[in-house]
Amino acid sequence: MDIQSEFIAAVINAFEANKRLADRAVEQVPDDKLDVALDSNTNSIAIIMKHVAGNLLSRWTDFLTTDGEKAWRNRDSEFTGTFGSRAELLALWERGWNCLLTTLKSLLPEDLGKTVLIRGEPHTVPLALERSLGHTCYHVGQIVQVARIHAGEKWKTLTIPRGGSEQFNQSNWGQPGKSHS
Repeated sequence: MDIQSEFIAAVINAFEANKRLADRAVEQVPDDKLDVALDSNTNSIAIIMKHVAGNLLSRWTDFLTTDGEKAWRNRDSEFTGTFGSRAELLALWERGWNCLLTTLKSLLPEDLGKTVLIRGEPHTVPLALERSLGHTCYHVGQIVQVARIHAGEKWKTLTIPRGGSEQFNQSNWGQPGKSHS
């Protein structure tokens, strides 16, 4: 077994599964709710998506050769403003994810032995991968939770529905890929 290739594949799988969760959650939110925060101390779905996209673009552009906090990134601006349309928001979101996934899929097993910088701090490539995955999953969870609240009674569960574990297990036990979102 090539553990380096398996690790990279597992990281890609985890990112892709989380993107699917966020995408399926956002699909259930009406356009007029994308910019609505739950209260004055939280961020709207649009702001969270804008921040995640900005982070992914910064971290994953020239990942192995430049600091992950790019000079062109204006992180503070990611937490302000609104979007003109869902399409505009989704275009930025997809740009960030495409940057991430293209870079991840280009990594070679030997790249895991390299060191990259994030805000001038050295990180092994596996640490940088896990840091980005943790950060992104944290925000995907926020997106899903806010989307669930905004969708209300129209919400369609993204994973195994409450009370449905036994049925799911009987139908899917042992089938590859069935345990992922």
